[in-house]
Amino acid sequence: MTENAPDTGATPPTVTAADVAMAAARFTGVIPPTPLQRNERLSVRHDLDVRVKREDLNTVRSYKGRGALNFVQSLGRDERERGVVCASAGNHGQGVAFACASLGIQARVYLPRTTPRQKRDRVARLGGASVQTVVTGETYDDAAAAARDDAEALGMTLLPAFDDPRTIAGQGTVVKEVIEQLGRAPDAVVVPVGGGGLLAGTLTWLRETHPGVRVIGAEPLGAASMAAALAAGHPVELEHIDPFVDGAAVRKVGGHTHAIAAAGEHPAMVAVAEGRICVEMLDLYQSDGIISEPAGALAAAALGPDLGLPAGATVVCILSGGNNDVSRYAEIVERALIHEGRKHYFLVDFPQEPGALRRFLDDILGPDDDITLFEYVKRNNRERGPALVGVELGAPENLQPMLKRMDAAPHRVERISPDSPLFTFLGAGQAL
Repeated sequence: MTENAPDTGATPPTVTAADVAMAAARFTGVIPPTPLQRNERLSVRHDLDVRVKREDLNTVRSYKGRGALNFVQSLGRDERERGVVCASAGNHGQGVAFACASLGIQARVYLPRTTPRQKRDRVARLGGASVQTVVTGETYDDAAAAARDDAEALGMTLLPAFDDPRTIAGQGTVVKEVIEQLGRAPDAVVVPVGGGGLLAGTLTWLRETHPGVRVIGAEPLGAASMAAALAAGHPVELEHIDPFVDGAAVRKVGGHTHAIAAAGEHPAMVAVAEGRICVEMLDLYQSDGIISEPAGALAAAALGPDLGLPAGATVVCILSGGNNDVSRYAEIVERALIHEGRKHYFLVDFPQEPGALRRFLDDILGPDDDITLFEYVKRNNRERGPALVGVELGAPENLQPMLKRMDAAPHRVERISPDSPLFTFLGAGQAL
C-alpha cells in the first residue's frame, strides 16, 4: 500500500512558482477552491491560530486530483489518444480517474489487492467508462511494476503519483489557495509528507513568493522516508515501513521531490507516531465532525511544543484527504487507546473454580476500568487455566496502581509487551 518511485539518478527539472500559477489557471471551473477554516480545538490546545486547509472536501476527497489534472492537461494530442497508466494505493488513482474522465482520456489504474474497497469503488465511480481498474499484487510495488510494464507494452503514458514536475506544480496550488484565502502569509505551514509531491509544491510556491513562511513536513514515524533522504543527501529505500498511514507510507521518496526539498533551507521534518495520528483522527471526527484518513490527520497530529512555534502564531495544517474506510475504525480506536496508555493486554492464570473471574474483577480493576477482551480455555485435567485479558483503563495513570494490585493478587499475571508477536496478533502491533 505504499506509493514510491524509482530513483532515476537524473537531475530533476526545475519547478517554478510560474508553473504552479499555470496549473491553478488550468483548474478554473474544474476544481473549486477548498475551504480554509479556523479550528478552535487545535488553536486552544496549542495556543496558536490554527487554520485547516480542507482538501478532504476536494472533488476526489484529497489533493491528488490537482497533480493528476495538471499532468493530463499538459499532454499532447498523441499522448492523450494513447491514454495513461498509473499505480496507486487509492487516492492518486481517484485523482487520475477524475482527471481522465473530465477530459475523455482512457486510463488504466493499477491497485494492489490491499487497497480498501472504498477506494477501489471510488476509482471506478469517478472514472466511469474512461477508466479500467486492474487489481494486482499484494503491495503498491507489485502494482507499480505491472503498471510500468503495461505502459511500455501499450505505448501509454505513465502518470507518477508524485515524482514529476507537472504533478508537483499541481500539488503546489494548495498553498497558493491558502495565501489567497488567508489574505496574507501564515507564520508556518504543516504539510503531510509521503512521496513528497505536496511538500515540493508547497516549497516551490513559498520560496519564491513568501520565503519567510516556515514549512514543516510531517511524516509517519513508521515511514519517515523524506527525513532519511535529506539526511543522506539522496533518496534512500527504507528497509521496513508501517503501512498503516497508507496515503503517506512511502518506502522511498522521489528524485524530483527530494531535490526540491534539498535545494534550499531544508524544511523541518517531524515524525508522528501512528497511534498519535489515530488519536487526532478520532478528535477530528468526534469534536470537529471531520472524517479524515490517516494521512489527512498527519499535519494536525504533528502540532506540539516540539515545533517551537510562538504563542498566537498563525499555522496552516493541510488536511490532505478524507478517503477513510469505515471498517478501519476498530483498528484506529485500538491504536489510539494504546498510544494514550489506556489499553493493555495480560495473560492471567485462573484457578478453574466458580467465582474466579469475579474475584479478579474485584481485586484488580479500578472503578473506571473495563474488560474489553476475555479469552479463556477450560481444561478438564488441570486445576488452572490461562486467559487472555484486555483491559481499557479509565485514565492512563490508573496503570501503575493496577499493576501493584496484580502483584499482590493470588493470580499469576503476565503483561504482554507491545513488542511481543502476540501483541501484533491481537491487531495492536506497531501502534505506539
